[in-house]
Amino acid sequence: MYALVNGKIYTGKELLTEHALIISNDIIKDICIISKLPGYINIFDVSDLILSPGFIDLQINGCGGVQFSDNLDAVSEYTLYNMMKTNQRFGCISFLPTLITSSEIVMNHAIEVVRGFMSRNKNQILGLHLEGPFINPIKKGIHDAVFIRVPNKKMIHYLCDNSDVVKKITLAPEMLDMVLIRELKDAGICVAIGHSNATYAQAKCSFSYGITFGTHLFNAMPSIFPRDPGIVGAILDTSDIYCSIIADGLHVHWANIRYAKEIKRDHIILVTDAIGPAGSRNVITKFYFSNKIIHHSNGVCIDNAGVLSGSTLMMIQAIKNMVQYANIPLDEALRMATLYPAKSIGIDGYLGSIEINKIANLTIFDENYRIKKIVVNGMVLDV
Repeated sequence: MYALVNGKIYTGKELLTEHALIISNDIIKDICIISKLPGYINIFDVSDLILSPGFIDLQINGCGGVQFSDNLDAVSEYTLYNMMKTNQRFGCISFLPTLITSSEIVMNHAIEVVRGFMSRNKNQILGLHLEGPFINPIKKGIHDAVFIRVPNKKMIHYLCDNSDVVKKITLAPEMLDMVLIRELKDAGICVAIGHSNATYAQAKCSFSYGITFGTHLFNAMPSIFPRDPGIVGAILDTSDIYCSIIADGLHVHWANIRYAKEIKRDHIILVTDAIGPAGSRNVITKFYFSNKIIHHSNGVCIDNAGVLSGSTLMMIQAIKNMVQYANIPLDEALRMATLYPAKSIGIDGYLGSIEINKIANLTIFDENYRIKKIVVNGMVLDV
């Protein structure tokens, strides 16, 4: 048991100063005024740093020079370990490794790899996000059209049977029998609309079948048109649908982010959609992703046709960007990277905020957004 003291504690509900955070094993045991700390407890002084719940990223394809995609060799525990360690350097403790549209062999292999890694890294790898393969080729983005397909009942049953690992699926509802969406949701999987060309009416209909999330709002979906607001309009018009945004200044204009935030309030979250060069200690100017050559320069990743291919964003930068460019207060930007993503996939009972009896996953950083330390399952670690 030990206590973190002299920090600015952003709990997810309020900002606390002159308070101590008492950690016992992997649990937040108590939050109390420093003067009331027991005399026998070990003290860890964080010297006016910011304490936040550990950041949560629900969409990350790769980082630190590795990618969880493309082939069987890349879909490995080695890749997940490198992604986890890179994420930690940037304050992100919990995440969903994301597999874009792939073959059935790679997808099945990914489920087994993630299952094994999850069992040894609890509260860090939260499960798998399948972004595809049930998407619309018209809005495929960087996804390989060869592997896009319509699900059959056998595949849906397989995914439902593996819902302990498959935490989230992004799909195009107009491309399949929407009854299948209900089966996935009933199995406990967060079903998201994305890489879709659905109309407003189709999107709204899909919500009634169990879609609760919109993947990377504004990207890989139709724009708002005067006579059809499309997916964006449907999401903005439905208060209980969560959505994610890539706040790198490249995927979405800051004004659009501000508009969306004003409407969606506590139902919009930050994701990075990061790929290999993100957080890498090495300069990477060219790499393969989705069977294509991707060019990276000045934080921009594009294929030979100029299609944006993920981002080089890491979560602490996304939070900083929201404060600096979208005029969002720090406490709210932090909730977009902690509490709201936890709520969107139903894990807010143990992660996403600093509360008694929740898991002690914490991010500690300074006013310049430099990560100083993290706490993972109660253990204080350098980054």
